[in-house]
Amino acid sequence: MFRKILLLTVIALTLGLWLTGQSWAQKETPYPTRQINYLICFDPGGQSDRVARLQQPHLEKILGQKVLIDYKVGGGGSLGWRELVRAKPDGYLMAGFNIPHTILQPLQQDVGYKTEEINPVSLFQRTPLGLAVLNNSPFKTVQEFIDYGKKNPGLLTIGGSGAFSGYHMAALRFEKLTGAKVTYVPFTGSAPQMTAFLGGHVNAIFGASDDLTRFKDKLRVLGFATETRFPGLPDAPTLKEKGIDMAEAVDRGSAVPPKTPDYIVKKLGAAFVETAKHPDVVAEMKKQGFIPIAMGPEESKAYLDKMTAIYKELAAGLQK
Repeated sequence: MFRKILLLTVIALTLGLWLTGQSWAQKETPYPTRQINYLICFDPGGQSDRVARLQQPHLEKILGQKVLIDYKVGGGGSLGWRELVRAKPDGYLMAGFNIPHTILQPLQQDVGYKTEEINPVSLFQRTPLGLAVLNNSPFKTVQEFIDYGKKNPGLLTIGGSGAFSGYHMAALRFEKLTGAKVTYVPFTGSAPQMTAFLGGHVNAIFGASDDLTRFKDKLRVLGFATETRFPGLPDAPTLKEKGIDMAEAVDRGSAVPPKTPDYIVKKLGAAFVETAKHPDVVAEMKKQGFIPIAMGPEESKAYLDKMTAIYKELAAGLQK
């Protein structure tokens, strides 16, 4: 009888301590109280880095703490996202993330994270993609490019940022829709992609709208993968105008580890949305060739779920 009472007492004490721990873990504590690390998963100088640098002073002012930009480059961003999902969920490590990269990569192979582990805080930037060649390229139109790719399968090289990324998807869809056979060349970010392209090391790129805007005097856009013409380069046709029904863009946002407390996610989300709507940030994004957006945590999560369903279907279709 004594042993039974003792056992019940131990169980009650253990349960009480566990419940106390649970309530403590869920309790809101002051945040942030120290430096926040902002992890960029691509090379310095690329789109993810430049937008983070643009956001940095605004985030620091809103959050009242230093925001340190750090890098984890490799695997088309997957090394950084793997580190993100394994990090302590305390709000002091966040990372830039990309759609559709974070959807496509886990569909293709084990990359150390799953799409559902990406915990969105915000989405703040859209970057349409366009097929471009250098000004001295023999290809004046997208049809000439397609015809050459059909007659010379695999000889045309198209550079892009990352494997199993939006850029990679664009090249694969272009092949499937046109019948041209090309070789996709992945780079660790848009900065080395553009360096190689401008140096003539690849025949073409599926480039981001900001890079195509920055280097518009050195290249020719054969077609934008957009529904309507891109405002920054209104003379460039869409691929749809040329009979190729494809639209591809890269959406950028920020994310925290899974199981990060909701109040931290909401506070970071509010800071990013406020930053994204700041007139100076909006003006600079447009000037650089981006499309500014401002989604908080709930809207970003719903959008990620929606795009996950879309890209799963597209990826399955490309594998057939």
